[in-house]
Amino acid sequence: MEKLPAFFLLESSRWSDYELLDSGDGLKLERFGSYTFIRPEVQAMWRRALPESNWSSADAVFQPTSEESGGHWMLKKKIPERWEMKYDSIRFWAMTTPGRHLGVFPETASHWNYMADSIRKANRPVKILNLFGYTGLASLVAAEAGAQVTHVDASKKSVTWARENQSLSGLNDKPIRWIVDDALKFVQREDRRGAQYDGIVLDPPKFGRGPKGEVWEVYKSLPNLLELCCAVLSDKPLFLIITVYAVKASAIHLGQALQDVMSKSKGSVESGELVTREKSAGRLLSQAVFARWSS
Repeated sequence: MEKLPAFFLLESSRWSDYELLDSGDGLKLERFGSYTFIRPEVQAMWRRALPESNWSSADAVFQPTSEESGGHWMLKKKIPERWEMKYDSIRFWAMTTPGRHLGVFPETASHWNYMADSIRKANRPVKILNLFGYTGLASLVAAEAGAQVTHVDASKKSVTWARENQSLSGLNDKPIRWIVDDALKFVQREDRRGAQYDGIVLDPPKFGRGPKGEVWEVYKSLPNLLELCCAVLSDKPLFLIITVYAVKASAIHLGQALQDVMSKSKGSVESGELVTREKSAGRLLSQAVFARWSS
């Protein structure tokens, strides 16, 4: 009988510019830099710990039009179009977007730390592929740690944002390729070219479209992409990390899928949940499931 991947709860505890202040009644109250926001959180199935005065003083509230996506921000106070935030030495721009996000998923910082440590310990030239790279924070962390990075995202706006974050962080001299493309098609071409990477990071959405209308559905598309990622890993790979949001998949299932495609490589798989701890009552809020293989 095949051994199940080890299970972990990963918490990102090194933030100074982000806090989960409170949650409950299907909502979460968060601080991004100097500003506070209320966003929907269906998993907050408990009562709020902080008094109503803390919630009513939030700078903005996201009003969804459906549970899946879409909606608008209701600004209760004047906030800038964008504002600067930082994580360790990485600096980036945050802003409100129509998709309820603000340019950073703070809970993924535990993966950033893991990546940076792996790259530095390798003590050799390392190539990293960041798929669905969004605003580039994982790419910047990897590049600062000494890696040569290829960053891929289907959104031209996100890639532009990522490049602005590179400049803000003072990392313009770092070797990062910024590519607007469909993740699946890009890795298919890299496989045909014989390209290889020492580490791969994937943060796929539940559903999305590539720049030419390519359809991404995580349950249908992820198995194929994982196989392709396995094909472009180098002879001495460091890691393959997957984080999945907004799906009903178990971390066990994700871990077993990764374990299956990496079965011929020497290493181990761990899986679990990315969690954020409230400042108010200390409760853990699960944000995403993850799986990662390492050598």
